[in-house]
Amino acid sequence: MKHLSLLCFLMALATQMQAQQWSFDFTSAKKSKTSQAMSVNPTNRYTSATGYGFDFIASPERLDSQTPFYFSVRVPDGNYRVTATLGSKKKTAVTTVRAESRRLFVENLATRKGEFREVSFVVHKHSPQIDEKRAMRLKPRELTKLNFDDRLTIEINGDAPALASLRIERDDNVPTVFLCGNSTVVDQDSEPWASWGQMITRWFGPEVAIANFAESGETASTFIAANRLAKALSMMKAGDYLIAEFGHNDQKQRGPGMGAYYNFATALKTFIDETRVRGATPIFVTPTQRRSFRDGHIQETHADYPEAMAWVASRENVPLIDLHSMTRTFYEALGEKESVHAFVHYPAGSFPGQKTDFKDNTHFNPYGAYELAKCVIEGMRQINLPILSALRPDYLQLYPATAPFDPAHPDAFSQFHWNDSPFFEAEKPDGN
Repeated sequence: MKHLSLLCFLMALATQMQAQQWSFDFTSAKKSKTSQAMSVNPTNRYTSATGYGFDFIASPERLDSQTPFYFSVRVPDGNYRVTATLGSKKKTAVTTVRAESRRLFVENLATRKGEFREVSFVVHKHSPQIDEKRAMRLKPRELTKLNFDDRLTIEINGDAPALASLRIERDDNVPTVFLCGNSTVVDQDSEPWASWGQMITRWFGPEVAIANFAESGETASTFIAANRLAKALSMMKAGDYLIAEFGHNDQKQRGPGMGAYYNFATALKTFIDETRVRGATPIFVTPTQRRSFRDGHIQETHADYPEAMAWVASRENVPLIDLHSMTRTFYEALGEKESVHAFVHYPAGSFPGQKTDFKDNTHFNPYGAYELAKCVIEGMRQINLPILSALRPDYLQLYPATAPFDPAHPDAFSQFHWNDSPFFEAEKPDGN
């Protein structure tokens, strides 16, 4: 009888995979006669044979134990609408949902006992492979990133997380926003590092997909050379967007032909031309400032690279988000002392296995990345991007057009609540 049940289960899974739609029930080990969802229990660990299951860390002891967990489903490259029903019949709950490499989608959602709330969002999934002959050249540290494996992974976290059901279905019709950049944009896998690219997903509904191709240490030209742009272009369609933030590491390049108005400007032109020929829209973002104070003000450390990016944007009629100016305002608003709360500044022992102090004035922690994401959204508003129609209602309630987010008046660090993911990394990202 057990073998027959397993056979029926695997047949149902195979049917869903062919239809590129998967449904899972986390409330009972018994499958409902009326539901097409597959019942999940803690013994269902992810394997290549089943293509689904609890992953990376221990399964919850019970489905209602309200402990964090990861759940993965093997999927091909593409965009996937994820619909999660959050809540519990037995307990109050507070749930945060992230996906892949810590992309934030649902934040501290509270439900009463017996209350259930359905949330939907789109997760972009991509592998390094472009075609039979080409692939992205990954760095060693990227080989274990959740962004590049063969599965879509959902992280259920929070003060008292509760997931009742999960539905994943292919959605190729939504516009995709491809993010290109460096360590200030990339999806950071591990605490305490974070970037705005993995936070901006929080504020967009299921009408748009955010595809983060950024990587630490990249310049505009090395991004192209590593086939990262080629991979993004291979998935791009008319009506999509490409947002590029560079200049941070580009200024360190030395040698013949290098420079803001030479190699850098030429590489930026490549992003523009390759995007437009596919019917998509390029957008530039000037590089984030470093936390470098003198007499209460941020010092300029990027030479003429922000100006060069603005020059290329003006010359080629590319919309520009001036994050360089907004981050200066943000850091100065916090002040030299309090601005450490936006960066990876933690004494030794703050995280398991952390043996030395962290004093990084380039890379953000979750709070800093969260605030920068709001800066980018306000930059989108300034250039009137059509995808703003996909902003979630709660963002518009917080920041209506008459009172937008102002980096001169950031959210208080003391009010920011973040549940750490279970993974920690002592090594800082490439670039500084």
